Amino acid sequence: MSTAILYRMPSGIPGDVTRPSQSTIEPVPLDPTAPFPAYGLFGKIANGKFVPIGAGDVATAVYGLLVRPYPTQSSQDPLGTSTPPTKGIADVLRRGYQTVKLNAGVAALDGQVYVRVAAAAAGKPIGGIEAAADGTNTIAITGATFMAGADADGNVEIAYNI
Repeated sequence: MSTAILYRMPSGIPGDVTRPSQSTIEPVPLDPTAPFPAYGLFGKIANGKFVPIGAGDVATAVYGLLVRPYPTQSSQDPLGTSTPPTKGIADVLRRGYQTVKLNAGVAALDGQVYVRVAAAAAGKPIGGIEAAADGTNTIAITGATFMAGADADGNVEIAYNI
């Protein structure tokens, strides 16, 4: 088997912890009434449970990033997909490095990470990660910066609370 990487290796898979030795990860309960649409998204604690950042949330509400479990995964997911559980216990990155999906803007080393909290549009969902401010439609995540530019699929590594 041969694989040729002509331009750049993929940056990773959204939700993967990229530098485990520099990470702090905690288990938290999920709220089945507010499921995460994907791994690698910021969340907050609401009523003792971890839920996605939503419309109108402020930066101080951010608790951490939803971590994709590895090497374990759901046996119900089709190949090439990764659906977060809707209930039970999940892992949250409180400090460290993780791959996320960039929805808008151009990421660069030490660039500010933003999360959309209003005015959802095609390719820019509420809770999605962006590299450019969009007025009051995005919030700047304190202590979160990009570690490089995104790959061809929009995957990029961020540092959080380092």
